[in-house]
Amino acid sequence: MYNLLMTILLIVSVLIIISVMMQPAKTNNALSSLTGGADDLFAQSKPRGFEAFMQKVTLVLGIVFFAVAIAMVYVSSH
Repeated sequence: MYNLLMTILLIVSVLIIISVMMQPAKTNNALSSLTGGADDLFAQSKPRGFEAFMQKVTLVLGIVFFAVAIAMVYVSSH
């Protein structure tokens, strides 16, 4: 059981990395990273389309990651 959970955890980890890398960049230039992006404070809009989908996928994968990690702790302690 532990080996199955470890395999699932590794697969989910790779999928999380892929989903984070596929998300579009939110900053337009390097200057906003130096200034903290204060000029974009009120210019935020709700994500739509592909960006919203990728955020949901990342959230679900994160929840699955922690659930599998907790399950691994439970299995290894018994």
